Amino acid sequence: QVQLVESGGDSVQAGGSLRLSCAAFGYTYSIDCMGWFRQAPGKEREGVAAIDSEGSTSYADSVKGRFTISQDNAKNTLYLQMNSLKPEDTAMYYCASGDRPYYSGGYDDTREYTYWGQGTQVTVSS
Repeated sequence: QVQLVESGGDSVQAGGSLRLSCAAFGYTYSIDCMGWFRQAPGKEREGVAAIDSEGSTSYADSVKGRFTISQDNAKNTLYLQMNSLKPEDTAMYYCASGDRPYYSGGYDDTREYTYWGQGTQVTVSS
């Protein structure tokens, strides 16, 4: 099994920045892709960004140019650098890991991920 623990969520004003972290524990050798998802109240969970084992990244159109996903394999930690935050970025952010590469264009398909963290709240005020 893999355990994922997110941190870094906070309340910020629009235009601000945050960096989310996701620490992975357990059978981390089995991880082949990782992603960030978010869910706002009353909305479905949506994919934000993902990275595969080769370092290739994918982003939702709504965050391209503002968010950057990265990973530190030595620390088994995934990051999401979020800049130029907007009120519409307000959501609970979740980290997820998969044990196989996601299919082309499937980075935001929740079925491609096996393990999920508990989430960290990001609130952006105008």
